[in-house]
Amino acid sequence: MKYLLIMALIAGLAACSDDGPEESLEEPIQEGATETTDGEAGQAEEPEPIEVVTEQLEVPWAIEKSGETLFITERNGSIVTIEEGRDTRAEVVLEHDELAEGEGGLLGFVLSPDYAEDGRAFVYHTYQEEGQILNRIAVISQSDDDGQWIEEEEVLAGIPGGRIHNGGRLAMGPDEKLYATTGDAGIEELAQEREAMAGTILRLELDGTVPDDNPWEDSYVYSYGHRNPQGLAWDEDGTLYSSEHGSSAYDEINLIEAGVNYGWPIVRGDETEEGLSAPLIHSGEDTWAPSGAAVAKDVLYVAGLRGEAIYALNLQTSEFVTWLEGFGRIRDLFVDGQSLYFITNNRDGRGVPQDSDDYLIKVDLEQQER
Repeated sequence: MKYLLIMALIAGLAACSDDGPEESLEEPIQEGATETTDGEAGQAEEPEPIEVVTEQLEVPWAIEKSGETLFITERNGSIVTIEEGRDTRAEVVLEHDELAEGEGGLLGFVLSPDYAEDGRAFVYHTYQEEGQILNRIAVISQSDDDGQWIEEEEVLAGIPGGRIHNGGRLAMGPDEKLYATTGDAGIEELAQEREAMAGTILRLELDGTVPDDNPWEDSYVYSYGHRNPQGLAWDEDGTLYSSEHGSSAYDEINLIEAGVNYGWPIVRGDETEEGLSAPLIHSGEDTWAPSGAAVAKDVLYVAGLRGEAIYALNLQTSEFVTWLEGFGRIRDLFVDGQSLYFITNNRDGRGVPQDSDDYLIKVDLEQQER
């Protein structure tokens, strides 16, 4: 595997900003340095496997794509559309304003399966009601008049939230059901209370009703006992995987099955107890702070925030490696054919931002693996 650093790939990138990182819950990890080698003299140079698609994003959180158009949510309440080399930033107008504090704000985003016809998308965001921090899922569509994304209807509200551990990932399953990750909102015991919808993976019909084949009648909960899951991805066989933040290490990648309790806060790491599922792998004493996830062929790619890397898990051999590093904090991934897109999160208050952060970057998987 290659390990490529941003200083060797992005010409003219400015030095670190004079503004230090905001006060945070974690200490930032400084970026390292490496070197690259030029092609041999007289040979035609191959295109670089890594391309900066856009820069100066404002704490981006989720990536989606329709045709050649890319969409990026920003935690302050905007969606950036990237089309034909041009960026357009539009406000998201919601019935409850997004609360972009701590780890909250405008988070998950996924397009309707019929987006080309109906122009609809789903968002997950933090809000405040009667002094309580909560999360909700809503349907939005883009106005033809001014380009704003406007809420059409509420899908689900009242998901526990807080300054930390809001979960927030949305994903459309191969069954065309909507999946959402929720965090424990900083209250550990909620992850074992299914009715609270905290520390769970939820599964919904697109109209906001409970699927008939969910594990529990009249419950959106698909799995529970999670701490702060932020990644969802399916392999070609339809197996669901999730990445999850552990407590001061012991981050997890889990194989998700309907109705299973994944143990937080009762167990962590290799600890076991009857009725609780152990992770597929965990970070032990190391910290990945995993966020978005995506599958390409037999490889699960996971974004690392505190780990400042993209990790790769071979689903056939169980080999786990640091696949790409040097770009700082990485929030989300999106795979489209042989292209892997990722977004940095160096301006989220926990990183060391460059002048042009944050970035959307495209990796050619075939070239990168050579």
